[in-house]
Amino acid sequence: MSEGQLEQVALRFRLLGEPMRLRILQTVCREPRTVNGIVTAVGATQANVSKHLALLAGAGILARQKDGQRVYYCMKDQLAMKLCALVHKHLE
Repeated sequence: MSEGQLEQVALRFRLLGEPMRLRILQTVCREPRTVNGIVTAVGATQANVSKHLALLAGAGILARQKDGQRVYYCMKDQLAMKLCALVHKHLE
C-alpha cells in the first residue's frame, strides 16, 4: 500500500478505536436514528454525540438523511460493522 492508503487505513482504525463511536454505530446499524434517539440509546450528552457523529459522517462511515426538521444518521460504510464483528468473533 502507498503512504496515503496506509494513512487512510490508520484513520479508519482510529475512528473505530473509540468506544462511544462504536456504541453509536451499534445504535444506527439496524435503522436510521435522530441525534436525540442516539443520545438516549448511548446515554451521553448531545454535545458529545454530535462531536462523534460529525467525525463518523466526515469519514464516510455514517450518512446523514434530512427529513424536514429532523436529521437521521445511518450506516454508509457497512465494512465498519463487519470489522467490529470480526474482531469480536476473534476475541471469543
